[in-house]
Amino acid sequence: MKRHFLISVGILSFLLGSAGAILPVLPTTPFLLLSGYCFAHSSSTFNDWLKKTKLYQLYVSDYVETKSIPKNKKWKILVNSYILMGISIFFAPFQLIKVVLAIVTLALTVALLFVIPTRKVLPKNE
Repeated sequence: MKRHFLISVGILSFLLGSAGAILPVLPTTPFLLLSGYCFAHSSSTFNDWLKKTKLYQLYVSDYVETKSIPKNKKWKILVNSYILMGISIFFAPFQLIKVVLAIVTLALTVALLFVIPTRKVLPKNE
C-alpha cells in the first residue's frame, strides 16, 4: 500500500515538475526532488528512469549528487527564473500576487548565490 502511494505521488510530482519547466508559476525543482524521494523509497525501476530523464539531469542532478551547483548553471537558472517570473509578475492580476512572486524570486536568488555552494568545474585534461 505504501509503495503504491509513493509511486503515485512520485508520478504526480514528476508531472507537476514537468509542467513547471514550461509554466513560470509552478516550481520544477521541488517537485522533481519529491519524485526522487518517492521513487527512491518505492521503486528502483522508477528511480532509475527518473535519473535518466533530461528534466532530472537539467534541474536536480548536480545538487543531488554533489550538494553544489556550478556557477554557470546558477546563472542560467537565475536568468531563466528572472524572465519567467518577470512575465508572471507583469501579468499577475493582484498586487499581493506580484509581491509574493517578487519575494519568491528574491528568495531563489539568495539561495542560489549565498546558500547553495558553488561547485568549481575542473578543466578537462586533453
